[in-house]
Amino acid sequence: MEKKGSVLMQRYELGRLLGQGTFAKVYHARNLVTGMNVAIKVVDKEKVLKVGMVEQIKREISVMRLVRHPNVVELYEVMATKTKIFIVMEYAKGGELFNKIAKGKLKVDVARRYFQQLISAVDFCHSRGVFHRDLKPENLLLDENDNLKVSDFGLSTFSESKCQDGLLHTTCGTPAYVAPEVINRKGYEGCKADIWSCGVILFVLLAGYLPFHDQNLMEMYRQIGKGEVKFPKWFGLEVRRLLSKILDPNLKTRISMAKIMENSWFKRGLEKPIVIDIEKNDLASLHADGLFEVSENGSDSNTESKQQQAKPCNNLNAFDIISFSSGFDLSSLFEDTIQKKEMRFTSYKPASIIISKFEEICKCLRLKITKKDGGLLKLESSKERRKGTLNIDAEIFEITPLFHLVELKKSDGDTVEYQMLLHQEIRPALKDIVWNWQGEQPHELQHEAVLEEQPTTIFY
Repeated sequence: MEKKGSVLMQRYELGRLLGQGTFAKVYHARNLVTGMNVAIKVVDKEKVLKVGMVEQIKREISVMRLVRHPNVVELYEVMATKTKIFIVMEYAKGGELFNKIAKGKLKVDVARRYFQQLISAVDFCHSRGVFHRDLKPENLLLDENDNLKVSDFGLSTFSESKCQDGLLHTTCGTPAYVAPEVINRKGYEGCKADIWSCGVILFVLLAGYLPFHDQNLMEMYRQIGKGEVKFPKWFGLEVRRLLSKILDPNLKTRISMAKIMENSWFKRGLEKPIVIDIEKNDLASLHADGLFEVSENGSDSNTESKQQQAKPCNNLNAFDIISFSSGFDLSSLFEDTIQKKEMRFTSYKPASIIISKFEEICKCLRLKITKKDGGLLKLESSKERRKGTLNIDAEIFEITPLFHLVELKKSDGDTVEYQMLLHQEIRPALKDIVWNWQGEQPHELQHEAVLEEQPTTIFY
């Protein structure tokens, strides 16, 4: 049992208990080296394993690693022992936004500022394929400068969690803040559900009470389903119109994040946050699979070990070619650890077939493709994204006339959006022409076919 004043992992002095739940306790703590105040969530492994909540804990940690934004509680590090997981997070000195609302409605400018920060944070989460699914004032914290911080990603999910119909189907969240489509259990879009919750929060900030409330839960669900909102007389016309578009029970006509951010009421006095690209962190260590696999001595002080990545090659010498083969990627033994921004695959198709395949993919994804000299293809997004237009270079290297190496690399735009497009759309679409991706074992039959087709002098 953790006690006030005890030292954790020789790095953190534990302070008072900030809160607790069924599986975890959150403590205020101080970093003994830097003096920084932090919050440490102590998770009991045995309890989590007993009730099958392992994936939820892993997901919460993975999401917090992925979403680095000024208005999202920051994850500093994760540590583990045989019985506990310690999640070290940013300490929000101002407490819950709920405590402010409990005292009554806020002034319009104050409410708008919190709403702007909330929308900025949630939109950023969505751009990373993350949906919160439990947005409410209790999960919105304030720092010492009165800036909003989104917290508690325990019910969040990734876009990859969608079913075959492209919708999410897990009913979760807090009833008063939940979108009608979530209650109806017919499948919902995580993005649109979060937008609804943001609308309820804005109403509460301005009114001091909930837009949908009744002692009879079924009556409250009926109100939510119909989108029956009665605005207080002090609500201005602009904000009424905005909330009517957000709290629209019709998914097809409910306002989007982009439209909210274009709204004149929303933009008034807007301060855009400075977001640090996650490419300065290690995308390879976003998942938390190792947390429940600590060493026998019960101590694994830092589970965020980083995988070394190979630097891109300039010339295809013998060492480079061998390193692209499955099981022979040795370059990380000789190179410094860097962020992997490129992916490579080999193909036993002619260059003309590879180019045709990329043209087909670009047509489906509405990407502009330009052919340059030397086997270079430029793929450009038609949309203006968060960090400008996303540009991808696809360079084809000929090893033999029927054996090629293709390198995909982001040349401009947002790293995470590039990774998502690459892994979710481009990579699956390339499967017909790929022999193997760098570092992966090729299919046995394909491997045999290539060995028969290619001369044994490929690797000089």
